[in-house]
Amino acid sequence: MPANATQADDNALHGLIDLERYPIDQLDGERGRVLVEECRAQLGQDGCVVLKGFVPDEALTRLERETERLSPEAHYNQTETNPYNSDGDPSLPASHPKNRFGDRTNGFVAGDRIGADTIIRQVYSDPGFQRFIASVVGMEEIHQYADPLADLVVNVLREGCQHPWHYDTNEFIVTMMTRQSHGGGRFEYAPGIRSPEGENFDGVEKVIDGDRSQIKSLDLQPGDLQIFFGRYSLHRVTPVEGDRERHTVIFAYAKEPGFIGRPERAKRIFGRMAPVHERLLEEGMQRSDSLAD
Repeated sequence: MPANATQADDNALHGLIDLERYPIDQLDGERGRVLVEECRAQLGQDGCVVLKGFVPDEALTRLERETERLSPEAHYNQTETNPYNSDGDPSLPASHPKNRFGDRTNGFVAGDRIGADTIIRQVYSDPGFQRFIASVVGMEEIHQYADPLADLVVNVLREGCQHPWHYDTNEFIVTMMTRQSHGGGRFEYAPGIRSPEGENFDGVEKVIDGDRSQIKSLDLQPGDLQIFFGRYSLHRVTPVEGDRERHTVIFAYAKEPGFIGRPERAKRIFGRMAPVHERLLEEGMQRSDSLAD
């Protein structure tokens, strides 16, 4: 067998990712460096980069079947939420973003329902994939969540489901669409509308009021990989239309090892907590920045 075939077989991502188009297994080579530079430039420009057709067609068919098989495991929850996933503040005006609540109806398949033999778990855990993501977001290394529920998640949106304007808990998020709905379900965002230095409540209020001057809208398709600075860019998914579910895989990584989501967030999103969340309720937890969640 030729040496290059052996190397390909040894590559855990072979067949799962279009490595010819996106040589993430050759980051030290010229093509790999160019890819990372292009991704960084786009990410720096508006906090988001989309790699179209990241998954080849043959793997995409398997991937769609996989998330379709997992989708009945989704826990659905409906709630009224503000952009910060917090309670309102009666000391502030009703027009303030902290007091602006929208309908959030979402389904999530928790990480402990996603086996080690799945394609998405193999990609999520692959050191080469992690190295690529770390390079793009400008970090020496990234770490898988220590949260057994939120490390790897499948977001399932049925007709009428939506996620109103919000921020993510973690600094960046990596997602891969595996199934598109018949209509709706568009991803919209306001790039870098806040920063670690300030919330920019006035700007957020304008977006909620319908100002689209800062809004970008993405036509994501199955097989597309998205890397997004969701902690600083206000974003939403518009209501899904039609009887075809929208499936998106969420790969959750952190800057430091041992990251675990807030217990109350786990309870709300997954309908339950893991033992580690129970311990955190007793011990308490601290975040690394002072931004509102």
